[in-house]
Amino acid sequence: MSLPHVRIVAAEVEVNGAFLITQRRAEAELPHLWEFPGGRVREGESDSEALRRTLRDRIGVDTQVGHRVLHVTHAYPAYTLDMVVYRCGIIGESQPLRVADVRWVRPEEFGDYRFPGADQQTVDKLLRDT
Repeated sequence: MSLPHVRIVAAEVEVNGAFLITQRRAEAELPHLWEFPGGRVREGESDSEALRRTLRDRIGVDTQVGHRVLHVTHAYPAYTLDMVVYRCGIIGESQPLRVADVRWVRPEEFGDYRFPGADQQTVDKLLRDT
């Protein structure tokens, strides 16, 4: 039997060489891990709409969605994650509204944070490209 597919979008936001990451809440699936901000794409919602909605709800910023950076498929025990990462700009100051924490991290600091498998693939790509 095949695993259900979950489609999410994530934002790669970079300012002055640092990237925006958020920490999952204690009660979330994969608790306390760090990830690129984003979330599930709802039925009938475009990727851009989903990114704008989730970043506004979770970290309180408006989002300018740019080009697609990466498409990752990652199998977790209960589902297969289909994640598309977009280069984004943000308007406003990020704050942890529906996440545990928000940080700006330089590429050489990524090793200090634990990421879920799909987000780790994004980290690996960033490290190759910088």
